[in-house]
Amino acid sequence: MAEALRIERRDDRTVVTLDRPAVRNAIDQAMVDELHAVCAELESTPRALVITGADGVFASGADIRQLRDRTADDARRGINSTVFRRIRELPMPVIAAVDGYALGGGAELAYAADIRIGTPRVRIGNPETGLGIIAAAGATWRLPEIVGHARASELLLTGRIIDADEALAWGLLSSLHEPDELLGAAHALADRICVNGARATALTKRALLAPPDQHPAIELELQAELFDSDEKHQRMTAFLERGERRSQRSEKESR
Repeated sequence: MAEALRIERRDDRTVVTLDRPAVRNAIDQAMVDELHAVCAELESTPRALVITGADGVFASGADIRQLRDRTADDARRGINSTVFRRIRELPMPVIAAVDGYALGGGAELAYAADIRIGTPRVRIGNPETGLGIIAAAGATWRLPEIVGHARASELLLTGRIIDADEALAWGLLSSLHEPDELLGAAHALADRICVNGARATALTKRALLAPPDQHPAIELELQAELFDSDEKHQRMTAFLERGERRSQRSEKESR
């Protein structure tokens, strides 16, 4: 059986490509199972994650052939919701590099990322009500956090699909890139993330995901952990030493 994902592992990041081009990368049970395996790996060995899709499509949604036959018990299991929540809660940041269609479950997978970038070809939305179901894998709570309640309500209640320019204007996408530059832009973001302190990055993500009633106490506790870390001392010492070297060079040049 062909695998649903292509996986590239680097020291500081993993790149996952959804790879079912014959069905526009529709999310089926096999893909869900493989995504769970990726999550288990990244929970054990934290690295940044880049998710993208093959052949100019992110993901056209859940696999309708499987979805049509799912029962109430399947709905309560939260097949897609569970893996998207696991992706959202990974220790290190997740970047969705979105090209072409990101619909239904594909859109909800993108919403689970910490950062979303796209191409001018992006078409994103949740047409689930047209199929007699709801967007139950994160859209009803993640999308309002991203674009606001009014815009999320419009998209989810009408099933309207928006283009890249509107997604960018709404903040659903952070930036747009030509298709052949998309993955490079995702790696550039990962480079910016991975050069920083890994523990500080992970704890920043934890604070971002904390519920409102945990603030500001959670930041104080996380900062307390970092203040006592060797990495904080080493990075701040290096920062000060770089400043001193710049000052010395400036003095010599001004003489």
